[in-house]
Order: sequence, then structure tokens, then C-alpha cells
Amino acid sequence: MSSKPRVLFVCLGNICRSPLAEAAFRAEAAKAGLIAEADSAGTAAYHVGEPPDRRAIREAARNGIDIAHYRGRQVTAQDFHDFTHVFALDAENLANLRRVRPSGAPARLSLLLDCVDGREGEAVADPYYGDESGFAVTWDEVSEAARALVADLSNG
Repeated sequence: MSSKPRVLFVCLGNICRSPLAEAAFRAEAAKAGLIAEADSAGTAAYHVGEPPDRRAIREAARNGIDIAHYRGRQVTAQDFHDFTHVFALDAENLANLRRVRPSGAPARLSLLLDCVDGREGEAVADPYYGDESGFAVTWDEVSEAARALVADLSNG
């Protein structure tokens, strides 16, 4: 496995939170000069091959990032070997990931907001059933986590 960080962000359908988290991490890593890879996936196969939710695409675009080319995929057992870190966006998806994680897989598995002091154990807000404003809240949360994660990975 490569020594550079390879980070996977996981929510349920891979069309809202996890693509926004991937985009935020990519942006923060680029700003910091951190060489890293990122991807996102869902624990369910509801949206495999589909682009992110149009509201997520708009929120990322408001923040200068194009995610329209992202495509949903379902997490695989191999992901736990291919990625150094796997971040769930909420406790239910973390539990699902723990169930499918192969024995002995080296990826570190945790909640994304565990990266943020004072937010440990919290879920990233799920904007799916709300309006546009929920996507801004989600963006703020994943961006805060991305900054903290990049700082942590940059320091060793």
C-alpha cells in the first residue's frame, strides 16, 4: 500500500454527504499541498452509477468545485484494503461498515466528525429530505472536518 493517504467517505446512497465530503477534502488537501487520494461510496446500492443529488452539485459549485462528474458506487470489501482511512458520515453507516469490513483489513475506520475537536461521535447532517439550506449546513460540516483531517494527515 502506498504511503500517501487514500481516504474514502461513506454515507448511505453516495449522492449527498459523501460526495460533498470528498470534494471538500480534495479542495483542502490541494490548498495545503497534501498529496492524497479521495473517493466516496455508499453502503447501499440505491444510486450506483448516478451523479450526485442536484442540490449537492449546486452547493459544491457555490464553493467553486464541480462534482457533476462524480458517480455513485457501493463500498466494497476491497476498499478496506485500498484506502488508508474510511470515514462514515453517521453511526448507522459506521455500523454497516463494521459489519462488511474484512478481518485484518488495514484501513482506519471512524466517523468523519471524530476529526473535529468537540464533535466526536456526531453525524454529519443529512440534507436529503430537506431544502437547499441543508446542503449548506452539510458543506460547512464536511469542510470543517476536511480542514481538521488535512491538518492531521499533514502532521504525520
